[in-house]
Amino acid sequence: MLETMHSDAAPAAVGPYAQAIRTQGMLFTSGQIGLDPQSGKLVDDTLAGQANQVMHNLQAVLAAADCSVSDIVKVNIYLLDMADFPALNVLYADWLGEHRPARATVAVAALPLGARVEMDVIARCG
Repeated sequence: MLETMHSDAAPAAVGPYAQAIRTQGMLFTSGQIGLDPQSGKLVDDTLAGQANQVMHNLQAVLAAADCSVSDIVKVNIYLLDMADFPALNVLYADWLGEHRPARATVAVAALPLGARVEMDVIARCG
């Protein structure tokens, strides 16, 4: 059984998809960019501002499914510019603390709405 998860504290899906799906104790989130949930616009044009908003959005979706960052088992990160990799690592490490899930980071040609970073996670919840 697939259960659609939603948090009003994260941006609504901008297409025909769910913020996250829970099935068999696993949560699969859709990609989040640095959108402010209230305005639906990117928080700013900086990597730090957008990345922090992405992590805040993901945390809200995790919470809606009764999960936390410590439940994350895999993270996918998409960067517009791989030169942002070192700065992103600092923000990412601060967000997760000592927790170290598996991760992939790739550079992409473009992201929705001109975003600089997008992330999605897989978590084991429940």
